[in-house]
Amino acid sequence: MAEKILSVKNLSIHFTTQLPIVKAVDHVSFDLKQGESLGIVGESGSGKTITALSVLGLLPPSASIHSGNIFFYPENNNRISLTDLSKKEMRAIRGNDIAMIFQEPMSSLNPVYTCGNQVIENIKEHKNLSSKQSRALCLDLFEQVKLPVPLRIFRSYPHQLSGGQIQRVMIAMAISCNPKILIADEPTTALDVTVQQSILQLLKELTRQYNMSLIFISHDLGVVSEIADTIAVMNKGQIVEFNSKEKIIHHPQNIYTKGLLACRPPLSYKPFRLKTLKDFYHPGEENTQVSMETPPGKSGEILFSLENVSKQFSLKSNFWGKSIHSLEAIKNISLSIHKNETLGLVGESGCGKSTLGRLMLKLLNVTEGNIYYKGKKLNDLSGKSLRQFRQEVQIIFQDPYSSINPKPTVEKIIAEPLNYYHYTSSKKETLTKVKEILNDVKLEEHFLHRYPHELSGGQRQRVAVARVLALRPSFIVCDESVSALDVSIQAEILNLLQDLKEKYQLTYIFISHDFSVVRFMADKIVVMRQGKIIEKGASDKIFEAPQNQYTKILLNSIPGTQP
Repeated sequence: MAEKILSVKNLSIHFTTQLPIVKAVDHVSFDLKQGESLGIVGESGSGKTITALSVLGLLPPSASIHSGNIFFYPENNNRISLTDLSKKEMRAIRGNDIAMIFQEPMSSLNPVYTCGNQVIENIKEHKNLSSKQSRALCLDLFEQVKLPVPLRIFRSYPHQLSGGQIQRVMIAMAISCNPKILIADEPTTALDVTVQQSILQLLKELTRQYNMSLIFISHDLGVVSEIADTIAVMNKGQIVEFNSKEKIIHHPQNIYTKGLLACRPPLSYKPFRLKTLKDFYHPGEENTQVSMETPPGKSGEILFSLENVSKQFSLKSNFWGKSIHSLEAIKNISLSIHKNETLGLVGESGCGKSTLGRLMLKLLNVTEGNIYYKGKKLNDLSGKSLRQFRQEVQIIFQDPYSSINPKPTVEKIIAEPLNYYHYTSSKKETLTKVKEILNDVKLEEHFLHRYPHELSGGQRQRVAVARVLALRPSFIVCDESVSALDVSIQAEILNLLQDLKEKYQLTYIFISHDFSVVRFMADKIVVMRQGKIIEKGASDKIFEAPQNQYTKILLNSIPGTQP
């Protein structure tokens, strides 16, 4: 029987800068065994990351351990109280015996140093190796984490690598001193499903190879089920359920765990609505299954038509400004979108799906080909006709934290497009309109006077949707609009978008790398790769019987929680 290597006993962490005091972690206890993978799951604010940071002594200045202990057992049952160590003693353990992979690799790495130098810095901090030995070890680690051309990665800066490559550099840095415990905090959240699957597989292999214990933190039970042996479910600072992966996934006991499992779009059928946590705490109508033969749209009218569209970006120009090296992001695409239809665009980062959406909004101009909106060629729009087009098409961006101006209140954010296009004639009429829109996105009136920083991620995204709805558009591009949200909040926003589509007869392009989410939203699906359409058809047919091998790979990469 494996011995325990970490023990958290009655841990409570408080944020004391606010009144009343916020109990971020409330009497949490668990044990981690040697070689075990423990998954900690919960929504944003549940306390899972704060718990992990406390193990490494990395709590923010406003937080402090109110009570409890964290014990580390490095060898021979020798016990170290991590909560009693000095800063110098903790530095000797951090990165050496216990290492961490952070959620945002781009912000975790220093942008002005090469990736190789940053890994070497960590090696030299804990190992008595020469520069030559450290370099050789770094290159060996890059091979172990399966980075292509390790020497090129060694010499590259973070901005020159893809998200998946940066995360592998972070993993190489974390295992460079052969730690006994590896903490991975949402290491795959921002990655494509195929890259996510490869990172999960890599972590599995490394934990077996080095006999490391792993703490894997995520808001997605589907992802955690791919890697964890044991799962702890956290809610409001407490562990509400702790059990083996099989029992948590297939036989959950706590109502919160059941809700988290049900929030993800199911793989076996396409529901009319997604279940949310509210459905479990406040049971209402059952979420019913619909026919697998979903009609491709509710109108025969073609809203958008693309004819042999291509888009090139200039990467290098000569002295006279003529492009001598370019990237072809979109390659000869032809496509039609019907009114009241939801078209799903699926593919990995860099496949051209967001570029295609921006071409249709005329945020970018085509290099070749034509795009028609209601029979009018977009290439020819300018002046008043372009201004009219801008009112009828909108976009919801991926990150609600960066897409909204942080300075004005919610009321002013929603009122801005109304005032710009003179939709209302008085302040009273504008306020009335704003309240109606706020009601549409299921937010109460008291949110009118709040600022964006006072809102949660889901609330911010609702405000972003409200701003888009202000002009009553007929066409909306949803560009990864739920990928940054917890699965429970994601389900609420997806249901909201479906409700708004029915109420206002909207047409959507739903862009995502998550096939299960697109399947729930879309009537038709277009799969893109390297700027080309490789497969398209009705969403259920694509999901059930994909024809292209790449589509099959995307489908097989979906983290599953189904029996």
